[in-house]
Amino acid sequence: MSAAAAAKTAFDFAAQTLDGQPAPLEAYRGQVLLIVNTASKCGFTPQYKGLESLWETYKARGFAVLGFPCNQFGAQEPGDAAEIANFCSLTYDVSFPMMSKIEVNGPKMHPLYAWLKRQKKGLLGSESVKWNFTKFLIGRDGQVIGRYGPTTEPKALERDIEAAL
Repeated sequence: MSAAAAAKTAFDFAAQTLDGQPAPLEAYRGQVLLIVNTASKCGFTPQYKGLESLWETYKARGFAVLGFPCNQFGAQEPGDAAEIANFCSLTYDVSFPMMSKIEVNGPKMHPLYAWLKRQKKGLLGSESVKWNFTKFLIGRDGQVIGRYGPTTEPKALERDIEAAL
């Protein structure tokens, strides 16, 4: 049985930070999470500013943004971990946790994304992530509350985040 099939909550998964450290999502148990596939060279990249604002506004109340760089859409995240970290820090002053680069679709997709996509399908029942900055909101119980497309600005999620908190 795959990790995604065996998992019951988002907290059952693990990732790696950009600097290669283990990042078990279990460490976020009881928090509300916003999981986002990101890219440095995308038209939606300015959303980093809004994601950082959400993180700063709500982190003291048990909220975290987790960024997952992905190069599957238009090769818009070509850099290595150090380049991604530098870009996020210097360009958008990102302080929320950034994970190592992953794939969100296809045979090499991260198990977390296999699970997320099964829990909350996209438009017309589609599972695949269509582009960078697709967002999944996870409740304190580790279940997916909502899925938001790339055009949904982070600020538009505040009502749902407030309700989850």
